[in-house]
Amino acid sequence: MGQGTPGGMNRQGQPGDRKQDGSDKKEKKFEPAAPPARVGRKQRKQKGPDAASRLPTVTPVSKCKLRLLKLERVKDYLLMEEEFVAYQERLKPQEEKAEEDRSKVDDLRGSPMSVGNLEELIDENHAIVSSSVGPEYYVGILSFVDKDQLEPGCAILMHNKVLSVVGLLQDEVDPMVSVMKVEKAPLESYADIGGLDAQIQEIKEAVELPLTHPELYEDIGIKPPKGVILYGEPGTGKTLLAKAVANSTSATFLRVVGSELIQKYLGDGPKLVRELFRVADDLSPSIVFIDEIDAVGTKRYDAHSGGEREIQRTMLELLNQLDGFDSRGDVKVILATNRIESLDPALLRPGRIDRKIEFPLPDIKTRRRIFQIHTSRMTLADDVNLEEFVMTKDEFSGADIKAICTEAGLLALRERRMKVTHPDFKKAKDKVMFKKKEGVPEGLYM
Repeated sequence: MGQGTPGGMNRQGQPGDRKQDGSDKKEKKFEPAAPPARVGRKQRKQKGPDAASRLPTVTPVSKCKLRLLKLERVKDYLLMEEEFVAYQERLKPQEEKAEEDRSKVDDLRGSPMSVGNLEELIDENHAIVSSSVGPEYYVGILSFVDKDQLEPGCAILMHNKVLSVVGLLQDEVDPMVSVMKVEKAPLESYADIGGLDAQIQEIKEAVELPLTHPELYEDIGIKPPKGVILYGEPGTGKTLLAKAVANSTSATFLRVVGSELIQKYLGDGPKLVRELFRVADDLSPSIVFIDEIDAVGTKRYDAHSGGEREIQRTMLELLNQLDGFDSRGDVKVILATNRIESLDPALLRPGRIDRKIEFPLPDIKTRRRIFQIHTSRMTLADDVNLEEFVMTKDEFSGADIKAICTEAGLLALRERRMKVTHPDFKKAKDKVMFKKKEGVPEGLYM
C-alpha cells in the first residue's frame, strides 16, 4: 500500500506537472507595457546650437522630392547670379576706362564744334581748311579722325578755338536741299487746269517725254531740251502747271524759290546751287523747278555793293550748271517768272533754256473752262448765269476767276444760305475787280 501510494502519487503528479508547464508558457508570452519615458508636462522643442545641428528625420516621399528639386533650382539661380556679379565686377574697370577715354576725346574736340570745308590735304596730320565766315587756316588733324574718308571739298568738324579737324560730316547733302525735295505729290493735275492746252503740250514734250521715252529723241536724231521757262502775267497758271507736272511724273521733283539761293555769306549761294544740281543728278531722273527766277537771274550790270556781286556770282553758277562741261543727263529744269524782260540774255539763250512758254490772259473758251472747274463743287442756285461773266470785257486771270468764285461762296455763307445766287457772283466780281484796279479801298486803314 505504502509502495503503491507513492507510485500512484507519482503517476497522479505527472499530469499535474504538465499543467504547471503550460501555465508557465502563458506567463512568458504576456509582457506588460513599458513605463512612460517622462511624467508631467509635454516636453518642449529644444532650442540653441544643439537643436540646429540635429538632422531632421527624412522620409522618402514625393513631397520631399519636389522640395529637393525646387531647392536645386534655387541653388542654380544663385550660382548664376554669383557668376553674373563676378563678371560685372570684372568689366567695371574696362567700362570706367572707356568712359574716361570718351570724356578725353570730347575735351579734345571741344563743344561747340564749327563746320568747315577741307580745301587741301598737306600730309597725314595736317590740312588746309576754310569756313564760311573767315579765311583759310593750316591746322592739324587729330589722331582719332578717319583719314581715309577725308578728301578735298568734304564737310568737316573743327575745334571751336584751335580749328583742328576733329570729325567728318557723313551726310554731305545740304539740309536746305533736303527740304527742297517734294516728298508728297501735289493734288493738282492737268484736269484742274482750264485751257492752256498748247502750254501743256509743250511742257510735256520738253520735260515729261524725254524722261519717259528717251528713245524717241534718239531715233529722230536730236537732243531733248534741257529746260523750259514759263512766263506771263501773275495768276495765269505757271506754278499750277508745275504742280501738275509734279503730280503726273514719277521723277524726283525739287522745288526752289529764287530768293532761297541768296545766302548771307560769300560763296554760300553758288555752293547751294551746286548742291542742288548734284542731288538732282544723284536722284535722277529728276525735275528742278525754280520759281521767281528773276530774284537771281536779272541782267548783269556794274554792281556797287557786295550783296549785288554775290547775287551775280550765284547766277553765274546757275548758268554753269545749266550748260557747263558736265552733262545734266536726266535732269530737267523748269523756270518761272512774271518779268522775263528783266532776265539776263545769257540765261535765256538756246542750249540753256530751249523753250519759252508764254501764259497769256485766258480767252473766252478758257474762262468758261476755268469757271466750270471752280464751280463744279459749288451748290449754285437756278438763277446763276456764268455766261455773263465769261463774256465780259474785263481782263480776268485764272486766279481772279478763282477769287470771284470763293468770294461768292463767302457772301452766301455770310447770309446763312446754302446756295450761291447770281447777285453773289456780281458782288464778288465787283469787289475783286475794284481791288485789282483801284488797289486798297480808301480809308481802309484809317
